[in-house]
Order: sequence, then C-alpha cells, then structure tokens
Amino acid sequence: MSNCLVIGGGVSGMLTALHLQAEGLTVTLIEKNVLGQESSWAGGGILSPLYPWRYPECVKQLAHWSQTHYPNFFEDLYQRTKIDPEYIRNGFLILDTAEMEQAQAWAAQYNVPMEQLNNKSLGEIEPELGEYDTALWFPDIGQVRNPRLMKSLRKDLELAGIEVKEHHPVTKICSRHNKVYGVETEQGDFGADYVVVTAGAWSGELLASLGVEANIRPIRGQMIMFEAQPGLVSRIVLANNHYVIPRRDGHVLVGSTIEDAGFKKVTTLTALEDLKYLAFNVIPRLADYTVVHQWAGLRPGSPSGIPYIGQHPNIEGLFINAGHFRNGIVLGLASAQLLTDLVLQREPILDPEPYHINAARGELII
Repeated sequence: MSNCLVIGGGVSGMLTALHLQAEGLTVTLIEKNVLGQESSWAGGGILSPLYPWRYPECVKQLAHWSQTHYPNFFEDLYQRTKIDPEYIRNGFLILDTAEMEQAQAWAAQYNVPMEQLNNKSLGEIEPELGEYDTALWFPDIGQVRNPRLMKSLRKDLELAGIEVKEHHPVTKICSRHNKVYGVETEQGDFGADYVVVTAGAWSGELLASLGVEANIRPIRGQMIMFEAQPGLVSRIVLANNHYVIPRRDGHVLVGSTIEDAGFKKVTTLTALEDLKYLAFNVIPRLADYTVVHQWAGLRPGSPSGIPYIGQHPNIEGLFINAGHFRNGIVLGLASAQLLTDLVLQREPILDPEPYHINAARGELII
C-alpha cells in the first residue's frame, strides 16, 4: 500500500509524484493509457503563457516561480537521467504590439527583460520573418521539447523508485466518512492515505463521480510540424494567438487551434490549411518545406485558465492539481511544489487560496 496515489501521468502527474516521493511519501502513479502521451506530449513547450499579461495574477505567479526554477531543474534532470529535455533559452518574439503598456507593466513587475524592436532590428533577430514593422522581444524566455521532457521525467520516476501503473483507467475514487482511502481501476483496487487527481482534461469527469464540481473540460488543439533546416527559424514567434517554435534539429512547430470538440482527439484538413497559412505569413520560407506531421491534443480547459490546486474541502486526503489549460508545462513545476506543500501542511510557496476548488473564477476559456 502506498501513502499516496497520483492519478494521471502527464507533466503535472509526473512532477507531483516526484516531489511527493522526494519528501518521503511512497507514491504510486496510475495512468489510464501511457505516461506523457496526452496534452503534455502534444504541446509546444513554450516556457511562458502566451501574452502573459492577460492572465490573472495567480497564473502569472505560478509561471514566474516555474520560470525561475526550471533552468536548474532541467539541468539536474538531464544529469540524473542522461536524457536531454532540450531546454533552450532562445527568446520570445511577440508580433502583436497593441498591448504595449500592459506588456511593459507585466515585465517591470516580474523583472522580465523586454525590448520593442523596429523593422531593422527585427531582421537581425529573425532574418526570415515576414513583413512586420515592430515586435515585443523577451530574450530570456525559453522552451523545452515536450516529448523529450516526458521521456526524461519517466526515467526520473524509475530512478526515484516510484511505482507506475499504465493502462489502469480509474473507475472510482473511494471515500468513507468524508475521507479518501484509495481508488478502483479496471485492473484492480489500490489503497492509500492520499489521492491526487492530475488527470488533465479527464479530471472533471473523474471528480464528478464524487460529487466534486471542478469546471474542467477538454479543449482540442491541433499542431503541425515542418521538416526544415537548422537555423531557418531561431526564435519562438507569436502572432495572432498562434506560434512558430524552432527545434534544435531544424523541425519547426506551428500551432495551435482552440476547439471545443469534446474528447474527439482528431486532426482536420481545415486546421492543417489554417496553420500552414499562418506559418507562411510569419516565416515565408516555410513554404519551401514539407509538413511531416499533424497531431491533436486535449487541453484541460478551466475558468480564466486558473488551475485547481489543493485539497477538497469536504473529503480528507483528496487533492487536485489540474486545469492548467494551455500552460501545463510552464505552470507544472510550481503547481507540483505548491501541491506538495499543501499535502505536507507546510508553508506554501504561494498563497493557495486562488487555486482552491471553491475560489471565484471567471469564464471557461475557449
């Protein structure tokens, strides 16, 4: 019997399991399919929210904590696992400049280096950029390569001695007298003193079986990848809520759509054409290269993009770390640390109240 069961093997689940195990708990990670193959794998790995100044303060704080601690974390992870998550601090170029004052205020508040670039300096930063006259430049923002991060975290679970149960869909979270005592899966039952729900887009349905209302639902995102030459694109580029992300080996990712399509994780021709059109506007020379892959993922949409992090108010031992929407990677490290602080009942890294299940939130972001 483990002290703690973590349900869901995406970035939130793996980081949460690693943090809890490191603090002395015995953790079992339970995943309905294969670790790290849902939205954590499908995303772009930008280590910043898109247009970060637009988010509520509590999301900005999680992002800032993660951004501060991720460089050392990635280096340590690489040293332990010998699997490079390909963390690169190659800068974030935002081509939408209408919210200059808001961006400046956010950058000043969080001490984030920022410049406004004109046409000439834009060409120096990103020579293959399309016809843009100005942009916001954040040189310290980086990225990580999601699939490689998932492989590295999986290896870290193994090194930490965390038991992993894949292909174990949880059918019920078990509680008695308002206290959790384990879960039932299609392959058998597991007991524990703590259960942490980190099941991404599926978290809402799982919690609903206990009468717990967490407004989390799947929001589909589609992406495409070009096979290009290394150096064609150097920076992460954001325009009109879509992004272009270069990888070290020359592959270039373009994403992503935002679709309220339920649990239909399928790709569409419309999305392919729309993303190609965007890519060619931002980096015209991408028209010379081939799209080698298109895929879809299901983000855990939540009101105002604020994740649910903390203990359920009426069920002792039941915790939630879910609902990160488009920001699962960048918020992941801080969320796992905050959740661990709350499980261990120690001083948390951030005020936990905004993430409480009963905290006031805005509209569901789609």
